[in-house]
Amino acid sequence: MKRVYLPLIILCSVFTTLLSAPVRAADEPIVIRFSHVSSESSPKGKGALLLQQLVKERLGDQVSIEIHPAAELYNDTDGLEALRRNDIQMLAPSLAKFRAYTPKLQIFDLPFLFDDLAAVDKFQGRAKGKKLLLSMVEKDIVGLAYWHNGMKQLSATRPLNEPADAAGLTFRIQDSAVLKSQFKALTANTEVLAYADMFDALASGQVQGAENPWTNFDSKNLQQVQPYITETNHGVLDYMLVTNSRFWYGIPHHIRYELENIITEVTYAVNKAAAEENERHRNNVLASGKTRLITLTAEQREAWRQRMQPVWQEFSEQIGERLIHSAQAAN
Repeated sequence: MKRVYLPLIILCSVFTTLLSAPVRAADEPIVIRFSHVSSESSPKGKGALLLQQLVKERLGDQVSIEIHPAAELYNDTDGLEALRRNDIQMLAPSLAKFRAYTPKLQIFDLPFLFDDLAAVDKFQGRAKGKKLLLSMVEKDIVGLAYWHNGMKQLSATRPLNEPADAAGLTFRIQDSAVLKSQFKALTANTEVLAYADMFDALASGQVQGAENPWTNFDSKNLQQVQPYITETNHGVLDYMLVTNSRFWYGIPHHIRYELENIITEVTYAVNKAAAEENERHRNNVLASGKTRLITLTAEQREAWRQRMQPVWQEFSEQIGERLIHSAQAAN
């Protein structure tokens, strides 16, 4: 079996969290407040509920999980700071939200780095991908799993066949330096907007395009305001299930071990559901007849990839060239 050696700084950080973990009475139930911004019907929402169910079945009164969906408590940005304070104990933000805590997770925003979701899975399951889960331990954040949403597609008010077709358009993006550079490479503009504001911004013409997995596109009914969608699969929109590291390592080992097994099981279910949901929503969009699908040839897709590849070099020092090469090798 191949051994994975973690950097000394990570091992020291984990050891420090163990020493500073809160002491809990043996008969006191462990309460985990899980806050997320999605609906309970989404793969993430269903995953949280499945986690709650399995924990109750297998750990009884030892652990209680409270679910707070649809940004009932916090959005992802505020939620991360609440997690660090241990006001909540679980969160599942998109990977783009972690830039303030580690630059390395920007790897998942790099355009056309992964050929498909199978490559993403392979990379996340390898040593370097797993090590990224521990990249924020010193900031009191530890990753427990990667949860999929899906591969991103480009939509706009005009057909996007070639990279030049995007020139001059303004695209809605998450707050990500990589995504800003991605569209700059296309000589396009960007505007950072909340997911909740995307439909209105597209309907009013404030922005003319966006990037979304099929699930998000259909859930926001963007076929009403985006007449063209190009199936680029140019990036991945994933979440990281995270917890407060001091809280996590303060849980008795036998209980934490069972929680880890449950999370592995739930992660498989979430990612399977996400793939099925994306296919269902893709079919919904095409059946609506309101959005025209543009399918790229291999040559066209390579042209998009070559146009955006300088973004890799721009962020290679922050992310790490070896990490980028490892991700490429997963294709």
